[in-house]
Amino acid sequence: MHGSQSRCQTNLPHAVVGADCRDQDGRLATRTLAEETPVALAYNGTTLAVVMATPADLTDLALGFSLTEGIIAAPSEIDDLEIVRHGDSVELRMWLTCDRSDRLAARRRRLVGPTGCGLCGIESLADACPPVPPVACSLSLTADDVSSAVDALTAAQDINRATRATHAAGLYRPGSGLLLLREDVGRHNALDKLAGAMAAESVTGTSGALILTSRVSIELVQKAAAIGIGILIAVSAPTALAVRTATASGITLAGIARGSEFQVFSWPERITRRLKPTGTKQ
Repeated sequence: MHGSQSRCQTNLPHAVVGADCRDQDGRLATRTLAEETPVALAYNGTTLAVVMATPADLTDLALGFSLTEGIIAAPSEIDDLEIVRHGDSVELRMWLTCDRSDRLAARRRRLVGPTGCGLCGIESLADACPPVPPVACSLSLTADDVSSAVDALTAAQDINRATRATHAAGLYRPGSGLLLLREDVGRHNALDKLAGAMAAESVTGTSGALILTSRVSIELVQKAAAIGIGILIAVSAPTALAVRTATASGITLAGIARGSEFQVFSWPERITRRLKPTGTKQ
């Protein structure tokens, strides 16, 4: 199975569409809109999930969703992947190795996920908060690194710059900048696409910090833990359950990262604070 060809660029022709509109004064104008498409993820001939997604970087989405949902443990466990377009929808057909097929049959569930939710269709309350694996992290950031990471993510969001309608997930490494970025109308999909791109390029979660444009709910922490992320930074706030989950799994969670300001909610020792000039009140 082949990975993505681009580190920080999404296939824009599939991701956006032009539309006529009128402004507040009734004047005709043209607006670029983000595309949104039903994408079915099928394993061994059976659809497991349907998500509403931006129809670009679909190989990354298939691989990343499979990894973050625990369907596979490594890309090699997908024998084959076929992208089949059906008019306004897409099917990602995957065939798994024999041992992984047995595991899939034992935990099969059906998800129908709109862009704002990642837990629709689970079969029991226990499925909503499964145990999150512990994450080992030796990475550390400075306060300036956090600001630089958010700035780099913002500058690289081609689809959002054109549409103002998409989320992004990126991997940032101090001294190297933004290593990878993926965008999507759904925040969960953006992270899954990033996870797939990382796996395709053999980039580990411990090699950088995850940067998100969205609020942080428990599903995003679960997905981050699944790919070994030790530091998660978001421009919006986390939920209380996300903070408890990050604390339990060993993930440093920083939120409301805008400009030079941010707040750290768990494992703060991995982010060194910005030193103030002598004579300034702490």
